[in-house]
Amino acid sequence: MDNIPLWVQLAVLACLIFLSAFFAMAETALMAANRFRLRHEAKRGSRRALATLWLLERTERLLSLVLIANTLLNAMAIALVTAIAINRFGLDEQVIMVSTGVAVFALIVLTGIAPKIIGARYADQVVLPASLVLRPLLRAAGPLIWFVNLFVATLLRAFRVKPAANPHEAGLSADELRSLLLEAGNFMPPQHRSILLNLFDLDKISVEDVMTPRAQIEALNLALPASEIRRQLTACRHTKLPVHDGEINGITGILHVRRAVSLLNEEDELTAERIRALLSAPYFIPQDTAVFAQLQNFQDRRERLAIIVDEYGEVQGLVTLDDIIEEMIGEFTTPAPSAPRPEAFGWDSAGTCLLEGSTALRDINKRLGLNFPLDGPKTLNGLLLEYLQDIPDAPICVRIGNCIMEVVQVQNQRVKVAKLTHL
Repeated sequence: MDNIPLWVQLAVLACLIFLSAFFAMAETALMAANRFRLRHEAKRGSRRALATLWLLERTERLLSLVLIANTLLNAMAIALVTAIAINRFGLDEQVIMVSTGVAVFALIVLTGIAPKIIGARYADQVVLPASLVLRPLLRAAGPLIWFVNLFVATLLRAFRVKPAANPHEAGLSADELRSLLLEAGNFMPPQHRSILLNLFDLDKISVEDVMTPRAQIEALNLALPASEIRRQLTACRHTKLPVHDGEINGITGILHVRRAVSLLNEEDELTAERIRALLSAPYFIPQDTAVFAQLQNFQDRRERLAIIVDEYGEVQGLVTLDDIIEEMIGEFTTPAPSAPRPEAFGWDSAGTCLLEGSTALRDINKRLGLNFPLDGPKTLNGLLLEYLQDIPDAPICVRIGNCIMEVVQVQNQRVKVAKLTHL
């Protein structure tokens, strides 16, 4: 050391610190890099992205290379600082302790904290050029890494630790994809993100959650006089109607209203037999069918309307393809003049909201930010009846969660209107 100029020693020390900082920064950048962006760049032919993905497929060997290099470089830097201090200030215990302490502190700052912060903050900018250096080094150091990993594998087996597969090779779960979409607020239009998020909910809800309830089904009763049937067909706002003979549970078919229009223009009498000749077979489904499964069933069967029945075969409601599509992208069809739109209600300045009893609890939760349970009743009326265990007489107030519900109007053994007050 006496024959080596001081400036050469300091230059070597600077190189050791720089190399150690490079490995620390590259390690952090590789672990923090956006793998989706890397795969996208790799598909576009980026050599640096391909090299980075090649390294990430060999995470254990890469970590071994980085740790071996950092350990050797830091040890050499501390030894060099100690040698310079002894050469300048003499062989003394205090000189050795102070020089070692200064060297360790400098390495913590210059090769530990600072480069790792830079690697984490600018991961995508650092990782691509760094991979072009690390890839040949990993290949060149293969025998050394293999030798070191022999001892590592022995130690892991002694503690019965099984090396895990590359965690980045596993696919993302539905919840992880959902979180990824929620975090993509700055990169995706809100409407697009909302549609994709709604897709994840289709497997969690059943057709019972999106159906038109039995009481609201508009059906054609062939037991009525011909004049009433003609009036109903003339005023119909749907393209298809369930048809029955006096009892909704006895649906005999589905009538395409356009086919029946021609009968209205004919001079011959409109009869039930002529309407039956136009019917198509009804499509029945159980009430617990998942919405996503039903969407696939509609596609496979080329159907657009299904009648929902319970375990006893009684009609509970109907669901259409439009209902499922609206669940994904939001309301887009034109409702009946008296039908409440989900967008039409919200909290007023006093913290109250007037709702019809037939309003779905899912819509209430979405629009009002509440958290009513959805595994039981599906409507506000059902929730109140379940809670009260009786058909209430208006007015009556109950508290459910952080909301006070006042029954405003009861009609036909059901809650027709209720007022919610947020606490």
